[in-house]
Amino acid sequence: MNRSTDPYHSRTSDTWEAVPRIDPTASDKPGPLTTDEVWNYAHDGFLFAQGLFSQEEIDELLAEATSLAEEWPESQPGIVREPGSETVRSIFRLHKISEVYQRLFADERLLARAKQLIGTDVYIHQSRINYKPAMNGKEFFWHSDFETWHVEDGMPRMRALSVSIFLTESHEFNGPLMLIPGSHETFIRCAGETPEKNYENSLRRQEYGVPTREALETLLEGKEIVAPKGPVGSVVFFDCNTMHGSNGNLSPTPRVNLFAVYNSVENAVVDPFCDRPPRPEYLAERTVEPVQSLVGSS
Repeated sequence: MNRSTDPYHSRTSDTWEAVPRIDPTASDKPGPLTTDEVWNYAHDGFLFAQGLFSQEEIDELLAEATSLAEEWPESQPGIVREPGSETVRSIFRLHKISEVYQRLFADERLLARAKQLIGTDVYIHQSRINYKPAMNGKEFFWHSDFETWHVEDGMPRMRALSVSIFLTESHEFNGPLMLIPGSHETFIRCAGETPEKNYENSLRRQEYGVPTREALETLLEGKEIVAPKGPVGSVVFFDCNTMHGSNGNLSPTPRVNLFAVYNSVENAVVDPFCDRPPRPEYLAERTVEPVQSLVGSS
């Protein structure tokens, strides 16, 4: 699709631009969420469910996260380390390598809510753990996931959402996820051009596909940054275009978050909306498989 027909073109100019979203923000499909919860999600671009999973369940999920970081084969793609160190920053494609996480992503507490908000069956576009270790876990700069998924992966429309599951307590000092309420209604076209194999650097420190200070000020007019905080087992559901980021962790406690991206089966990725090859499949699945079919497939 060329620029003239792509409603969400980005990185095609030396200047940024703010344009209205043209896709619905939530469906009217029935499900476990109340009418008020769906309205809040559609209005704010996120929904916070405190204590959705038990301590016992989270203990298993955290143990798996620790094991993966300690035992990951260096020859296997999917691991990202912090800039300037060997500290693990992220591990990707969990839904293909871990039976523990396969079962989790098919859990109805996540899946049913995702399907209700998106309005169709869904598949996993991406999954990852973001490790933010005590005292030196680095920040994640402000960004809209959809901007990258559209430009570099070829996700056509805004019909995806992320779930962020707290594997450790998230508090004000350990770099909690921050979101700008209502920002999902506006798409920020970013300036610049996508470098070759941009993902090799962007996963460590993102420089392309990020908003300018002026763009962030535009999104924040009349709004305040929100940082959902709570105990282990809490979950943030947030729209693919919600502007978000997080500070570095200078506290003595880690912040480990587990992510899954549910995308509509009607919104499978196509060729990237840039003049670059698609990112590797550990970052963006190019085969649509129902979430339930993944259980036990690793």
